[in-house]
Amino acid sequence: MAEPKVKYDRQLRIWGEQGQATLEKASICLLNCGPTGSETLKNLVLGGVGSITVVDGSKVEVGDLGNNFMVDESSVGESKAKCVCTFLQELNDAVKAKFIEDCPEELIETNPSFFSQFTLVIATQLVEDSMVKLDKICREANIILIFARSYGLMGLVRISVKEHTVIESKPDHFLDDLRLNNPWPELMRFTETIDLNTTDAVVHKHTPYIVILVKIAEEWANTHGGNLPSTREEKRQFKDLIKSKMITADEENYKEAMEASYKVFSPRGIGANLQKIIDDSCTEVDSNSSDFWVMVAALKEFIANEGGGETPLEGSIPDMTSSTELYVNLQKTYQAKAEADFLVMEQRVRNILKKIGRDPASISKANIKSFSKNARKLAVCRYRLIEEEFNSPVQSELQKYLTVEDHGTLQEANSLKVLPENTAAGLYILLRAADRFAVNYNKFPGQFDSEMDEDISRLKTTAVGLLNDLGCNSSTLSEDLINEMCRYGASELHVVSAFVGGVASQEVIKLITRQFIPMSGTFIFNGIDNNSQLLLL
Repeated sequence: MAEPKVKYDRQLRIWGEQGQATLEKASICLLNCGPTGSETLKNLVLGGVGSITVVDGSKVEVGDLGNNFMVDESSVGESKAKCVCTFLQELNDAVKAKFIEDCPEELIETNPSFFSQFTLVIATQLVEDSMVKLDKICREANIILIFARSYGLMGLVRISVKEHTVIESKPDHFLDDLRLNNPWPELMRFTETIDLNTTDAVVHKHTPYIVILVKIAEEWANTHGGNLPSTREEKRQFKDLIKSKMITADEENYKEAMEASYKVFSPRGIGANLQKIIDDSCTEVDSNSSDFWVMVAALKEFIANEGGGETPLEGSIPDMTSSTELYVNLQKTYQAKAEADFLVMEQRVRNILKKIGRDPASISKANIKSFSKNARKLAVCRYRLIEEEFNSPVQSELQKYLTVEDHGTLQEANSLKVLPENTAAGLYILLRAADRFAVNYNKFPGQFDSEMDEDISRLKTTAVGLLNDLGCNSSTLSEDLINEMCRYGASELHVVSAFVGGVASQEVIKLITRQFIPMSGTFIFNGIDNNSQLLLL
C-alpha cells in the first residue's frame, strides 16, 4: 500500500499533515446512496477519511444503472448499500467501509442514538419532515450534519451545526502582518541601523522594502504631526517621497516599496470580524468552554494589554528584493517578535485554564502557536436549526431573493415580481412545495406523465400556500418554473448529483479539518442556467 504522504501528496499541500490526520480519524455516515450520496462519499473516500457507514434499505433497480456509476447490471436486485460500499472500498482500501440495510427514515424515527457515534452525517434525498427530525437529533448529540439533495436540474446543500470555529481559515486575500503602520521597538531599532542615503549603489538597491517603508513612514510622521497619510493626495505625495529616494530608475526594491505603500496606510488594530469574535459572550469562559474560546479569551487579554490593540505577530515576511544578510536579519526580527507574543499568549492560556479548573497543559503548545499565528483570521460560524429556517425564514431576506421593485410608475413600484433570472429562491420554494405535495398526494409532482397537467395545478396551489405561510403572499412564482419542477418528476440526474456531491464533499472536508470557512446559508444550484446562490435564511 502506498505511503500516506505519497498517496495524498497533492491534497497535503492544501490542508497539511494535521488536516489529513484529522480526516483519517473521521467517521462518516451517509444516508441514502443514490447518485447524490454516492458521488459525495466517493470524493471523501478518495480523500482518505477514516471510516464510512452507508445506510440505505433499497435494492438496486434497472433505473439506477442510468444515474449511478457505482452499480452495474449484476447489481440489480442486490442491496444498494452493499454494492455502493463494495465499489467505494475498492477506491481506497485504507478506508474502513460498512453498510446497513435499513431505511434512513425508520432509523431517524426508531434509533436516534445511532447517529451519535459519527463525526459527521451526510443526509441525502431526505424530505422536509425527516430533515427536521434528524437535525434535532444531531444538534442534541453535537454531531455535524450536512444535507445534500438533487431534484431534476436543481440541487441543495445545507450545513447544520450549532457552532463551528475555524483557526486556519486560509483566506484568498489577506494583508501581510508587517506592522508597517505600527512598528514595534525592535523593528524600529533594526531600521535605524540602515541609512537610506548611503552612496553605495549596491547597498541602496538591496535594502528591503520593509525597511524603506518604515523609515519613510517615520520621516513623514515627523513632519505631519505624527500622522500617516490618509487622503488620496497625501498617499500620492508619500509615493513621490519614496520615488525621490531612488538613485537609479532600475531599483526594484524602491518599486516594491511604492507598490506596497498601501500597507502603511491600512488602519491599525484589529478588523471588525475579529472584534465581533472577542466581544462574543462565549469569551466569558468556564470549565465547559471549548479550547477555541479559552484561546479567544486569552487573545482578548493580550490585545488589551501586551498587544497594545494588536494581535500576536504572525512572524513571516514575503519575498522581496534584498541582500541575503539583511533579509535573514529582518526575518529573525519578525520571528523573534512572533515567538515573544506566542509565549505571552501561552502563559495567558495556561492561567485561564487554571482559573476555570482545567489542566493548564490541556491545550497543546502547537495549538496555541497555530492560534496565535492565525489570530487575525479566526472565524465562527453558527447555523439556525433547519426547522427554524423552514418555519420562520428571515422574511426580509426571502422577500428580497424572491422579488424586485419595478421602477416604473409609482403604482408599478409597489408591485413585486419574481425575477425570471433569479430562480434560486423560486426553486427553493418549489422544492419545499414538492415535499408538501408528496405528503398530501403520496407521490411527487410529475412522477406520472398521465397526471402532469393536474400536478402542475396542484403544485402551484401548494407553492402559493407555502408562500402565504411564510408571509410572502405578495410574491408569485414563474409558471415556467412550476412546469419545469413538475417535469423533473423527482428524478436524480447524475450530472447534477455529481456537482452537488462535489460541493457537499468540499464542505465536509472544511468542517472536519476546521480549515477554510464553510458556506453559511442554504446553497441552491440552478442547473437550468448553471448558476448557484447562497440563500441566507
